[in-house]
Amino acid sequence: MISYPSRHCTVELQALPSRIGQVRRIVSAQLRYWHLDALIDRASLGVTELLSNVHRHAQPDKTCTVEIELLLDRLTVSVRDHDPRMPVVDDAEPLATCGRGLAMVAAMSESWGVRPDGESGKVVWFTLPTSAPAVAAPPRRARRAVQEKPARRFAVAEVAHAADGLRPEHAPARSAVAG
Repeated sequence: MISYPSRHCTVELQALPSRIGQVRRIVSAQLRYWHLDALIDRASLGVTELLSNVHRHAQPDKTCTVEIELLLDRLTVSVRDHDPRMPVVDDAEPLATCGRGLAMVAAMSESWGVRPDGESGKVVWFTLPTSAPAVAAPPRRARRAVQEKPARRFAVAEVAHAADGLRPEHAPARSAVAG
Protein backbone atom coordinates (compact mmCIF):
# COMPACT_ATOMS: atom_id res chain seq x y z
CA MET A 1 0.00 0.00 0.00
CA ILE A 2 1.29 3.44 -0.88
CA SER A 3 0.66 6.10 1.71
CA TYR A 4 0.95 9.81 1.15
CA PRO A 5 2.21 12.06 3.91
CA SER A 6 -0.02 14.87 4.98
CA ARG A 7 1.00 18.39 4.09
CA HIS A 8 0.42 21.13 6.60
CA CYS A 9 0.77 24.93 6.77
CA THR A 10 -0.10 27.23 9.69
CA VAL A 11 -0.19 31.03 9.88
CA GLU A 12 -0.94 33.02 13.03
CA LEU A 13 -2.16 36.59 12.59
CA GLN A 14 -4.33 39.47 13.71
CA ALA A 15 -7.46 39.36 11.52
CA LEU A 16 -7.14 42.90 10.20
CA PRO A 17 -8.13 43.83 6.63
CA SER A 18 -4.51 44.34 5.52
CA ARG A 19 -3.47 40.97 6.93
CA ILE A 20 -6.40 39.11 5.35
CA GLY A 21 -5.08 39.90 1.87
CA GLN A 22 -1.60 38.72 2.88
CA VAL A 23 -2.94 35.41 4.20
CA ARG A 24 -4.95 34.92 1.01
CA ARG A 25 -1.70 35.30 -0.96
CA ILE A 26 0.08 32.86 1.38
CA VAL A 27 -2.67 30.26 0.94
CA SER A 28 -2.54 30.71 -2.84
CA ALA A 29 1.25 30.32 -2.91
CA GLN A 30 1.10 27.20 -0.72
CA LEU A 31 -1.53 25.59 -2.94
CA ARG A 32 0.57 26.38 -6.02
CA TYR A 33 3.55 24.74 -4.30
CA TRP A 34 1.44 21.64 -3.65
CA HIS A 35 0.27 21.71 -7.31
CA LEU A 36 -3.35 22.38 -6.31
CA ASP A 37 -3.89 25.41 -8.53
CA ALA A 38 -7.49 24.39 -9.25
CA LEU A 39 -8.39 24.95 -5.58
CA ILE A 40 -6.87 28.42 -5.19
CA ASP A 41 -9.99 30.48 -5.94
CA ARG A 42 -12.29 28.53 -3.64
CA ALA A 43 -9.76 28.22 -0.81
CA SER A 44 -8.95 31.95 -1.03
CA LEU A 45 -12.63 32.87 -0.99
CA GLY A 46 -13.31 30.61 1.99
CA VAL A 47 -10.35 31.80 4.07
CA THR A 48 -11.27 35.42 3.29
CA GLU A 49 -14.82 34.87 4.56
CA LEU A 50 -13.66 33.11 7.72
CA LEU A 51 -11.05 35.78 8.51
CA SER A 52 -13.57 38.54 7.82
CA ASN A 53 -15.86 36.94 10.40
CA VAL A 54 -13.04 36.93 12.96
CA HIS A 55 -12.37 40.59 12.18
CA ARG A 56 -16.05 41.54 12.59
CA HIS A 57 -17.14 39.33 15.46
CA ALA A 58 -14.33 37.77 17.53
CA GLN A 59 -13.78 38.91 21.10
CA PRO A 60 -11.66 39.53 23.18
CA ASP A 61 -9.07 39.91 20.40
CA LYS A 62 -8.59 39.36 16.68
CA THR A 63 -5.72 36.87 17.02
CA CYS A 64 -6.35 33.71 15.05
CA THR A 65 -4.59 30.82 13.35
CA VAL A 66 -5.19 29.73 9.77
CA GLU A 67 -4.35 26.13 9.06
CA ILE A 68 -4.40 24.34 5.74
CA GLU A 69 -3.86 20.62 5.59
CA LEU A 70 -3.76 18.26 2.65
CA LEU A 71 -4.47 14.67 3.53
CA LEU A 72 -4.87 12.21 0.67
CA ASP A 73 -7.63 13.65 -1.52
CA ARG A 74 -8.95 16.36 0.80
CA LEU A 75 -7.83 19.90 1.59
CA THR A 76 -9.01 21.24 4.94
CA VAL A 77 -8.84 24.96 5.69
CA SER A 78 -9.56 26.04 9.25
CA VAL A 79 -9.49 29.26 11.26
CA ARG A 80 -9.07 29.09 15.05
CA ASP A 81 -9.89 32.14 17.17
CA HIS A 82 -10.17 32.92 20.89
CA ASP A 83 -13.91 33.62 20.97
CA PRO A 84 -15.90 30.66 22.34
CA ARG A 85 -19.21 31.94 20.88
CA MET A 86 -20.38 29.82 17.98
CA PRO A 87 -21.43 31.64 14.80
CA VAL A 88 -25.11 32.09 14.17
CA VAL A 89 -26.09 31.09 10.66
CA ASP A 90 -29.21 32.98 9.62
CA ASP A 91 -30.99 32.84 6.32
CA ALA A 92 -29.89 36.13 4.83
CA GLU A 93 -32.18 38.06 2.55
CA PRO A 94 -31.36 37.56 -1.15
CA LEU A 95 -30.11 41.15 -1.52
CA ALA A 96 -28.31 41.33 1.85
CA THR A 97 -24.81 42.80 1.72
CA CYS A 98 -23.58 41.07 4.87
CA GLY A 99 -24.34 37.93 6.86
CA ARG A 100 -23.86 35.60 3.91
CA GLY A 101 -20.23 34.53 4.44
CA LEU A 102 -20.86 31.11 5.96
CA ALA A 103 -23.56 30.42 3.37
CA MET A 104 -20.96 31.12 0.67
CA VAL A 105 -18.46 28.84 2.41
CA ALA A 106 -21.10 26.11 2.55
CA ALA A 107 -21.97 26.56 -1.13
CA MET A 108 -18.41 26.41 -2.45
CA SER A 109 -17.04 23.67 -0.18
CA GLU A 110 -17.56 19.95 0.09
CA SER A 111 -18.27 20.25 3.82
CA TRP A 112 -17.82 22.77 6.62
CA GLY A 113 -18.38 23.07 10.32
CA VAL A 114 -17.62 24.65 13.68
CA ARG A 115 -16.21 22.99 16.77
CA PRO A 116 -15.26 24.29 20.21
CA ASP A 117 -11.53 24.64 20.87
CA GLY A 118 -11.14 24.18 24.58
CA GLU A 119 -12.98 26.63 26.81
CA SER A 120 -11.79 29.77 25.12
CA GLY A 121 -12.14 29.45 21.40
CA LYS A 122 -13.52 27.73 18.35
CA VAL A 123 -12.43 26.40 14.99
CA VAL A 124 -14.40 27.05 11.81
CA TRP A 125 -13.35 24.80 8.93
CA PHE A 126 -14.21 23.71 5.40
CA THR A 127 -12.99 21.00 3.05
CA LEU A 128 -12.37 20.86 -0.67
CA PRO A 129 -11.82 17.68 -2.69
CA THR A 130 -8.45 17.65 -4.46
CA SER A 131 -9.61 15.54 -7.37
CA ALA A 132 -12.40 16.69 -9.63
CA PRO A 133 -14.85 14.10 -10.94
CA ALA A 134 -14.14 13.00 -14.47
CA VAL A 135 -16.01 15.07 -17.02
CA ALA A 136 -16.66 13.78 -20.50
CA ALA A 137 -15.08 15.89 -23.21
CA PRO A 138 -17.61 17.85 -25.26
CA PRO A 139 -18.20 16.58 -28.78
CA ARG A 140 -15.87 18.06 -31.36
CA ARG A 141 -17.42 20.46 -33.81
CA ALA A 142 -16.26 21.30 -37.26
CA ARG A 143 -14.15 24.43 -37.13
CA ARG A 144 -15.22 27.36 -39.22
CA ALA A 145 -12.69 29.54 -40.90
CA VAL A 146 -12.38 32.80 -39.01
CA GLN A 147 -11.60 35.90 -40.95
CA GLU A 148 -9.22 38.10 -39.04
CA LYS A 149 -9.59 41.83 -39.30
CA PRO A 150 -6.65 44.10 -38.67
CA ALA A 151 -6.86 46.05 -35.43
CA ARG A 152 -7.71 49.71 -35.91
CA ARG A 153 -5.24 52.14 -34.45
CA PHE A 154 -6.46 55.38 -32.99
CA ALA A 155 -4.62 58.63 -33.13
CA VAL A 156 -3.95 60.31 -29.80
CA ALA A 157 -6.46 63.05 -30.71
CA GLU A 158 -9.19 60.45 -31.32
CA VAL A 159 -8.63 59.01 -27.85
CA ALA A 160 -8.93 62.52 -26.40
CA HIS A 161 -12.24 63.03 -28.23
CA ALA A 162 -13.44 59.65 -27.01
CA ALA A 163 -12.66 60.71 -23.45
CA ASP A 164 -14.82 63.82 -24.05
CA GLY A 165 -17.76 61.57 -24.82
CA LEU A 166 -17.41 61.40 -28.60
CA ARG A 167 -17.03 58.01 -30.16
CA PRO A 168 -14.03 57.75 -32.51
CA GLU A 169 -16.20 57.51 -35.62
CA HIS A 170 -17.67 60.93 -34.75
CA ALA A 171 -14.29 62.49 -34.14
CA PRO A 172 -12.63 64.52 -36.87
CA ALA A 173 -10.57 62.42 -39.26
CA ARG A 174 -6.95 62.05 -38.19
CA SER A 175 -4.09 60.06 -39.56
CA ALA A 176 -3.41 56.71 -37.93
CA VAL A 177 -0.56 56.45 -35.46
CA ALA A 178 2.47 54.82 -37.03
CA GLY A 179 3.36 51.56 -35.43
